[in-house]
Amino acid sequence: MNVPNLKLGAVALLRELIQTQSFSGEEEGTALLLEKWLSAHTIPYKKHLNNIWAVNNEFDPSKPTLLLNSHHDTVKPNSGYTRDPYAATVKNGKLFGLGSNDAGGCLVSLLATFTYFYGAKNLKYNILFAGTAEEEINGKNGIACLLPLLPKIDVAIVGEPTLMQMAVAEKGLVVFDAVVKGTPSHAAHPNHDNAIYKTAKVLNWFKNFKFERVSEALGEVKLTVTQINAGSQHNVVPAQVDLVIDVRVNDRYTNAEIEQILLENAPVDEIKARSLRLNSSSIPMEHTLVKAGISIGMKTYGSPTLSDQAMLRCPSLKLGPGDSTRSHSADEFIFVAEIEEGIEKYIQLLEKTIK
Repeated sequence: MNVPNLKLGAVALLRELIQTQSFSGEEEGTALLLEKWLSAHTIPYKKHLNNIWAVNNEFDPSKPTLLLNSHHDTVKPNSGYTRDPYAATVKNGKLFGLGSNDAGGCLVSLLATFTYFYGAKNLKYNILFAGTAEEEINGKNGIACLLPLLPKIDVAIVGEPTLMQMAVAEKGLVVFDAVVKGTPSHAAHPNHDNAIYKTAKVLNWFKNFKFERVSEALGEVKLTVTQINAGSQHNVVPAQVDLVIDVRVNDRYTNAEIEQILLENAPVDEIKARSLRLNSSSIPMEHTLVKAGISIGMKTYGSPTLSDQAMLRCPSLKLGPGDSTRSHSADEFIFVAEIEEGIEKYIQLLEKTIK
């Protein structure tokens, strides 16, 4: 395939994607745009709900498979926008619009890369492209429901804005609901079992608690109390205080291990994980894909933010054009040059990995 034409096509597709509302769970329009691209390039594809996927022409079940994945859903625009979030305007080399950076630039760059390699022969890996839904809400109708339908995946590149540096590990997430119980009473009477006063010690415990295992790539597990709720009126001591604890898990622990540690140690009356499915992820530094990236000048780091990597059960890295700090921001944008560079670097990376 002609790389300059793929670059032009990718930018044009991203403008169409921006102009098409695609909040999580409402991605029908952007799914159609992905179908349109694949059809225009005579690439057979399959669709499940709002997830689109395709494999390379020379797909061989006896070979390992490399997944190229990114999402086409967006968050809702925040109140700080000064531009039309759906206008897809270009100014001073910046393409503005909702989802341009997170993760439209990655999506179209990976799709262009897949298209480039679609007809290639004698590859060491199969290539599987998946444009998926509901990433922004970790929804059940995104990659989670698609994985059982896909061929076995041996390694994956998940497209998220990383300035085209390789995130070789990503923190997982467990959210806990906890309860501190006390004795309810009228505020006018003595009460030595006030749940709110007891919670002060509990908060201090959470503030100072440390998980022992530290990751080289991701550092410590980060535990943060993010919500607290108690009481209904000024003259009533409540029976309990409800807490929410956000735990960002490094690759030295499974989410189930984190749950067990808090069940055994947290000084609360009840604690329960909402879900254990968003695990940390990583790829060995000696993996061919990582070595190939380093050989073409890419740096490696550990990412504290969550992506669809959390759903995968294979080695994976997060890599894409754009800057994570722009994600979900007002007047979101990506540089057109970042998309062009992203396509070039994805192709270089795969040339060194799958050929």
